[in-house]
Amino acid sequence: QVQLVESGGGLVQAGGSLRLSCAASGDTFRLNVNGWYRQAPGMQREFVALISTDGDTNYADSVKGRFAISRDNAKNAVYLQMNRLKPDDTAVYFCSADRWGRRYWGQGTQVTVGS
Repeated sequence: QVQLVESGGGLVQAGGSLRLSCAASGDTFRLNVNGWYRQAPGMQREFVALISTDGDTNYADSVKGRFAISRDNAKNAVYLQMNRLKPDDTAVYFCSADRWGRRYWGQGTQVTVGS
């Protein structure tokens, strides 16, 4: 089994920062822990950021210039540094991993940005 565990969420005021972490455990053979998504209340889950095994990154337009994704391949971990947070960033944040055409999800961590 694959387990993805996110941490680092919380309540922060607008303009503040948070750093999310996601670590994989269990059956991590060839597992590519590589992305972050988010889901606000009443909304569909949306893409936030992705990082390739080579370190190439891709961001949603709404977070470009404010968020930074990174990874530690040795630890099967991915991180999301979130700066200049806005109330619209309030959501549950999920990390994602891929292996052999299958996607895995963590349980999510709540990020709430106060105005």
